Amino acid sequence: MKATTLVLAGLGLFALSRVTLRGTGATRWERTRALPGDDAVPGAGDAWTMATTIDAPPSAVWRWLVQIGSDRAGFYSFDRLDNAGRPSVEEIRPEWQTLALGDRLASTPSGRTWFVVSEIEPERSLVLRASIDAKERRSYDPEEERPRFFVDSSWSFVLEPLASRTRLLVRTRSAARPVVLARLANVLFFDPAHWIMQTRQLIRIRHLAETGELAHST
Repeated sequence: MKATTLVLAGLGLFALSRVTLRGTGATRWERTRALPGDDAVPGAGDAWTMATTIDAPPSAVWRWLVQIGSDRAGFYSFDRLDNAGRPSVEEIRPEWQTLALGDRLASTPSGRTWFVVSEIEPERSLVLRASIDAKERRSYDPEEERPRFFVDSSWSFVLEPLASRTRLLVRTRSAARPVVLARLANVLFFDPAHWIMQTRQLIRIRHLAETGELAHST
């Protein structure tokens, strides 16, 4: 009986910690409200909604955000882990300041996988979609029939003005098959990895927008 109680308590704490990680920095209202990109992926399940407040206007945040991509400025996270060691760019590049609906942004240096700009409203929201054939380890056209094994996800960045500051909300939603294997992989690897990388990205984007310099400290 005591062992059962301990197991149930452990599972409860684990579930609570996952919920907490999925909403780091966000209020309850922010976690549950509708955001751009919520309908980008058919059949998407639970959402991650993380947030931070930046001491700069949306226009200053946007010029860094719009540059992301493996073939552009990088992702402002842990460069050794998310972009094959290529450092994120530390300056504003005019050639990367324009994005359009349907544009592709490489998600890895090989170019086998990419994000598609699913929604965009300059200085307000950017929604990226990644549709990946899990068996072939390459992106596929989201307008085509899904492969047998896939991961289809959205990555939404929403900027809301707060006087001279910005509230930056980042939401991810995904669908995958096979479902059981995908959920197990999320619990064991992808959930903690996403929290680590997304937290780092929020910190660095905030620092860039506020100072114009990249935060190198860990």
